[in-house]
Amino acid sequence: MSREPELRTDPALLPVLDELRRREPIFHRPEFGATRTDHLAMTAEDFWEVGASGNRYSREHVLDVLDERQRNPQPDPYETGDFHCRQLAEAVYLLTYTLRQGERVTRRATIWRRDADGWKIVFHQGTVVADT
Repeated sequence: MSREPELRTDPALLPVLDELRRREPIFHRPEFGATRTDHLAMTAEDFWEVGASGNRYSREHVLDVLDERQRNPQPDPYETGDFHCRQLAEAVYLLTYTLRQGERVTRRATIWRRDADGWKIVFHQGTVVADT
């Protein structure tokens, strides 16, 4: 018996998966916005996240960190893969994927909500993959 779940996206959700895949990793896609105003627009008012460190971060803290990154940009090459989408409620979706940044590998989970004015990030979590 495998400890890994079988992650399959419902074929009806493939268009949603495609839309959300293009937006991840969040805050790394300048075509969807790079300013504080853009980031405010793409996050729900009650957005928060759990970082790969295990720490919880408020929306304001995340926005402050993103502002600092804009002032002092650093190269951040990455690869994404293993995308999976699951509908949680009407217009609410869980997107999971793997992010590779050099030697660091994390599993990511973002809860997205489609509002009248577009996609909003409700929650995000990153978890470092332990050596197996």
